[in-house]
Amino acid sequence: MSDQFTIVTDPVAGSVALSAIFAVLPLLTLFVLLGAVRMRAWLAGLISLVVALVVAVAIYSMPVGQALLSASEGAAFGFFPILWIVLNAIWVYNLTVVSGHFDVLRRSMERVSPDMRIQAIIVAFCFGALLEALAGFGTPVAVTVVMLMALGFPPLRAASVALIANTAPVAFGALATPIVTLGTVTSGASDDPRLTTETLGAMVGRQTPLLAVVVPLVLVAVIDGRRGVRQTWPAAAVAGVVFAAGQFLASNYVSVPLTDIIAALLAAAAVVLLLRFWRPAETPDLREPARGAPAAQATGPASGRPADAPAASDSRPDARPSPARPSPGRPAPAGPVVATAERRDSGAEVARAYAPYLIIIVIFSIANIGAIKSALAKEPWTQAFAWPGLHVYGASGKPLSSTTFTLGWLPAAGTLMILAGLLTAVVLRIRPGRALRAYADTYVELRHAIVTVMAVLALAYVLNQSGQTNTLGEFLAAAGGLFVFLSSMLGWIGVAVTGSDTSANALFGALQVQTADRAGLDPLLLAAANSSGGVLGKMISPQNLAIAASAVGMAGREGDIFRRVVGWSLLLLLVMCILVTLQGTPVLGWMVP
Repeated sequence: MSDQFTIVTDPVAGSVALSAIFAVLPLLTLFVLLGAVRMRAWLAGLISLVVALVVAVAIYSMPVGQALLSASEGAAFGFFPILWIVLNAIWVYNLTVVSGHFDVLRRSMERVSPDMRIQAIIVAFCFGALLEALAGFGTPVAVTVVMLMALGFPPLRAASVALIANTAPVAFGALATPIVTLGTVTSGASDDPRLTTETLGAMVGRQTPLLAVVVPLVLVAVIDGRRGVRQTWPAAAVAGVVFAAGQFLASNYVSVPLTDIIAALLAAAAVVLLLRFWRPAETPDLREPARGAPAAQATGPASGRPADAPAASDSRPDARPSPARPSPGRPAPAGPVVATAERRDSGAEVARAYAPYLIIIVIFSIANIGAIKSALAKEPWTQAFAWPGLHVYGASGKPLSSTTFTLGWLPAAGTLMILAGLLTAVVLRIRPGRALRAYADTYVELRHAIVTVMAVLALAYVLNQSGQTNTLGEFLAAAGGLFVFLSSMLGWIGVAVTGSDTSANALFGALQVQTADRAGLDPLLLAAANSSGGVLGKMISPQNLAIAASAVGMAGREGDIFRRVVGWSLLLLLVMCILVTLQGTPVLGWMVP
């Protein structure tokens, strides 16, 4: 188990192109099994992992022991810190459900606007961006998808909306951790003095705001088709434009780590302010009807749902909620939306309903204060150690940094979520025994997601540490000047596989700037494109699909969600590729710092 291994990117006849045919097999297997075969994500992840192991051993000559150890490290990373965040975030949500305060929160949001299309903008886009800014790593999807479902969204549509919304803020998520990582890995890979966290953040802040303008319009289109866009475009446009402006200004002139916090709060405030003076001409009831109840309308323009999204696809009998959650789409009796807004909750109850999310914001804000964050990053609160028995070296002869496992047990977002959960239980007056049962129920509910995420991260580590990912990167880099168009795709592939813009930047950031230097391109532009393009792979990442599916009681139907969002992912990726290409020419070259 202790044999060392040195990465080679052209194991097949010394050809990167021929080697890439084998390197892409695990990814093709994963996406075909999810999208075409409709296999359960956990099983697709395990099969793809086996394919990656076979390719690593048979084609890349990686010792079996090293390949298995690589997979074990990836699986461990999948649980901590990623699943550690998601599990505890959903536990906090479950506490609000068992105490009844989530219904209070839902009614409060309905009073801001009874229109579900606008609720999606506020919850999935604005509040989701705030959660991304503070925690990241799947937390926004885990929390907002169940919030949407409790507001009445059918499970499949709630999952699709939450995943699509989790795009524009991702590059600056977790207090700009992806940008900080990008600055770290690129600073030593090029002599360009602009490759700092501040300048990279400024460049990304001149790319992702375009997505922010478009995403709210996409959300209302997904929810209610052309009618949704026609009737609610003012709210969608205000949210998108204000968020985009906030993201640009904050990243360029205020603070890169605070970018998404500023943008999210400004966008939410702008939408609430708009609703004081404007309302949609029509507020259709788009909730899922109670089981056995006939839909109010069929499909089409007069329907409560878009013509291209029939009810049968959103509310299949096997999409059952877990016992710890309210029934999907039916947190209140069926009927007109306005009926649920007639019940008035006391100010104290409303305050308690919002308290868990305020607690999360306060805890994460305190934990990220400079001095506190630095202290928590040191021993004994954070431990870093070489993964036992794993010895993988890069082409330079140096050990890969990924073989060092960092266990930040106290500053981890999941641990902070546990603290938030304990305070939530006190504020919502939940007995310790009931809170503990809710915690156990959360693990049971997410058992399939746990296997999926651990399998996919094991797959990602095998791909990275065997050299398969490097082969794909070099194959794309061989495009020379055309690489400026392909650079965003490389980031997209990285996030689609790992589920993390941070991981994709660590994986491909140095390759991007090295390729730029060789091809005479701008290293700053391509490094930023890796992060900006990567955010569009978030919605099709198997780990995010598994999180969304499990959160709405649809474990095993990740393929259905994948088909709903993959088209938007590819379309927006094309837009980003075109933008980056134009920024590499005199047409938009003035946008590069």
